[in-house]
Amino acid sequence: MKISFFPFLALLALMTGCRQSAPGIDPAAFQTTLDGKAVALYTLKAGDITLQATNFGGRVVTLYTPDRKGNLTDIVVGHDNIADYITPPGERYFGACVGPVANRIGGASFEVDGVRYETPKNDNGVNTLHGGLLGVDNLVWDVVSACDTALVLHLVHPDGLEGYPGNLDITMTYSLRKDNAFIVRYIATTDKATPVNLSHHSFFCLRGEGNGSVEDYQMSISASAFIPIDSLSIPTGEIRAVEGTAFDFRDPCRIGERIDGDDLQLVNARGYDHNWCIDRPDDGSIVRACVVYDPETGRTVEVLSDQPGLQFYSGNFFGGTETGKNGRTLGFRSSLALETQKYPDSVNQPDFTPVILRPGEVYTHTCIYRFGVRK
Repeated sequence: MKISFFPFLALLALMTGCRQSAPGIDPAAFQTTLDGKAVALYTLKAGDITLQATNFGGRVVTLYTPDRKGNLTDIVVGHDNIADYITPPGERYFGACVGPVANRIGGASFEVDGVRYETPKNDNGVNTLHGGLLGVDNLVWDVVSACDTALVLHLVHPDGLEGYPGNLDITMTYSLRKDNAFIVRYIATTDKATPVNLSHHSFFCLRGEGNGSVEDYQMSISASAFIPIDSLSIPTGEIRAVEGTAFDFRDPCRIGERIDGDDLQLVNARGYDHNWCIDRPDDGSIVRACVVYDPETGRTVEVLSDQPGLQFYSGNFFGGTETGKNGRTLGFRSSLALETQKYPDSVNQPDFTPVILRPGEVYTHTCIYRFGVRK
């Protein structure tokens, strides 16, 4: 289904500017046409950071930040050409926007207003992961505008695609600030009641792609509780206190300190792949969810959001078969994902934060990744 107009919300995001050439990766490696739409690579710069993104899946391809010596390094995992994103040799979600429902839908089905909807079983042959086979990460977004500090993308996820009801109208803005902040902003509306839980899925490697292990990073998470999962990574419905568990990151802790313990939750995920319930007021304000620090390079990433949950994934399934830029092999737990979102499987969990968006309502979500250096 092709939508040839930009609705009101997209027009609000229009900005003037021009496209730049990108350092590090040749934009020509991303110039193609897919499903009748042009695909390209765009470059944003502000402060000390430079970011490259493509409108195929809204993917962040590179993100250069300085270490304590001022050396710029690309700290996100990805590929150096569009072909490897279209037909990935391994991990599919490098740098992508994921949805319309990020994370997992248990049993690949849900009910809205008494109607049962079935979605693709693309996770363990049982559940739906990150929207399905044709999630928003596998679609070409329209470029509303691009300038030196912001890229505005627009997509209509059509009614019935992979079982989801409603024409979901999404505007996503990537922008950079002079304080070295990368801001992801979502706005969405629908013409039928439908679940919405968008998220950003960059894999961060603070020493550069494939260098070292995230187990050596120090992390703090502003959460007094987390969501336990079963052996297929579906929430059990419980919200459990972190006190006395391997999931207590309220004080900074080395990620690898307890990651291979005998806690059943760590066994189920082969490490950390859980959603933390961020300590926050129920007023939609933006609060700090976590901070990650690499003692070797001095790099830090601070995550702030208006969402109730943070999915922290410690790269447990990277084991020498995944490749990134220039064919480089990724080591075990060499990168991590920090995805702000509503709780997983909320559409099937009555005690979790609601995720149903209805006509006349507006879904909004802001996530800020702020990069820094400790001397």
